[in-house]
Amino acid sequence: MPMIPLGLKETKEIDFREPFKDFILEHYSEDANKYEDPIADFMDTRQAMRTPLRDATGIGLLFRYYNQLYYVERRFFPPDRSLGIYFEWFDSLTGVPSCQRTVAFEKACVLFNMGAIYTQIGAKQDRSTAKGLDMAVDNFLRAAGTFKYIHENFTNAPSMDLGPEILEMLVQLMLAQARECLLEKLQLQSEDKRSMDICLDLAQEAAELAESYAQVHELISHDSVHDYVPYSWISLTQVKREFYTSMAHCHVASGLLHKDATKMSATTKETLKFLHVQSEITQLDIKNPKDAPERRLLGRAHLREALVLQEECQRLHRMCRELKSKHALASVLRAAHKRALQAYTSTDSEDDFSDMLDPPGIQPATKFQLSLTPPDFAQYRVNDLFRNLGPIAIFSAKRHWSAPRLVQLHRGRTSEGFGFSVRGDAPVIVAHVEPDSLAEFGGVKEGDFIVSIGDKDVKWACHEELVTHIKNAGDCLSLKLVTPMDRNYLKSSKSSQSKGSVSTHSSSSGVSSGMSSPSGSMAQHNHNNSKRLMHWNPFKRNHSTSREGKEFFENVILR
Repeated sequence: MPMIPLGLKETKEIDFREPFKDFILEHYSEDANKYEDPIADFMDTRQAMRTPLRDATGIGLLFRYYNQLYYVERRFFPPDRSLGIYFEWFDSLTGVPSCQRTVAFEKACVLFNMGAIYTQIGAKQDRSTAKGLDMAVDNFLRAAGTFKYIHENFTNAPSMDLGPEILEMLVQLMLAQARECLLEKLQLQSEDKRSMDICLDLAQEAAELAESYAQVHELISHDSVHDYVPYSWISLTQVKREFYTSMAHCHVASGLLHKDATKMSATTKETLKFLHVQSEITQLDIKNPKDAPERRLLGRAHLREALVLQEECQRLHRMCRELKSKHALASVLRAAHKRALQAYTSTDSEDDFSDMLDPPGIQPATKFQLSLTPPDFAQYRVNDLFRNLGPIAIFSAKRHWSAPRLVQLHRGRTSEGFGFSVRGDAPVIVAHVEPDSLAEFGGVKEGDFIVSIGDKDVKWACHEELVTHIKNAGDCLSLKLVTPMDRNYLKSSKSSQSKGSVSTHSSSSGVSSGMSSPSGSMAQHNHNNSKRLMHWNPFKRNHSTSREGKEFFENVILR
């Protein structure tokens, strides 16, 4: 039976050079020309991502681009204004373009293409081998997990293929296809030796699969989905529902007519008690046969039902023009119909009115629980291309600080220090400025971040490293400082220290009054603040534990 793979969304090329360089100059007050190579690397990655290979290499490329977006979004996309960058993607089902300025839309589209490639990898596996079937199951479960992740973490989608109804249908479709491959593997493994118990197990697995496709058909027939998916998908889910229901009846018949059926174990008898579904519809009143004639009668009834369902499969196949042209599918249906017919005619029977009654339905059941495989972002770690802009918790698009200012401090040989102390790491913050000191006269303020000492960029410097640079400067110290404008990091750090959440093992800079200067205060503070902000996001479907949901409202796709 054929599988349903998805096509990829397509997107247009974007030139990030001018918007990014303008933002670097305006927001970060740095020479934008120094970042031409990182910008080019990012653009090259996006260009390659537009046409990924349909294999693990393509998946890795999409993951790396997605993870790079984590940094780029925080560096260059402020929440209060637009850079004039628009992401345009085409719907994979309808071809209709959608244009958005939010990175969330870009991320959702990239994830969709990951899921689509997983479906293509799964669909092209050699399902005549156990290894190929294992690979198919794995990829369909990864596709289902990816679509589920999009459904749960991204809202207000502008295109139909990212809508909640479509995504829910795709999740169930991929789960059904994974279960279909699992059933094929069970049949392959039991092909040489198939006992009555195995036949009954396969029957319930096939009934479970038929029920899965019935659920998919219900979702795909919904008004908000029906008009946007290919009609062949709808027809194929119908065909598979009938096909695997027929298969379930065939397996029950094989078990009941098995040569060892006269030697049923207690376990087999217990299985037969719960194998059939209770129904008020007129049907053969035999669910647990007591002797050989009843077993044969019930087995023939199941074979007859399987034959009727196979004929219905062929009818549905003929009614869909696109499926009608799929000769491989037609061959599978003809072969299954032929097997059912041969099995039915081989069981000779006297004319009996009860032979015309329908068999009871088969209770769906499975011994295998399928689990969705969500995207593993940590598997494809990337480096921040724009790391030189500084620690992203501070130097990001949503933070504001003053323009960098140069402070020159010259002390006499008898002076004890420059009159300030520092604390924290990456970036180091001015913790205290002594009254009437060189630092105060030079314009150093409490709460300033030190971004460079002389020609040395120290935004990423740890506390001890920065203290060493200050000591090595001798009597002339050249500092470049910025003052945060949206928050007072120093007060928050002191508050954290009073709660016992800040490490105090580091020492003073040795160039001021000798006050204790704990390191790591800024990192601890930012962690606490991100937790506080998370509760104010009214757009998230749930409180995600992944990095995407901890600090920003980035997964809301705005129209």
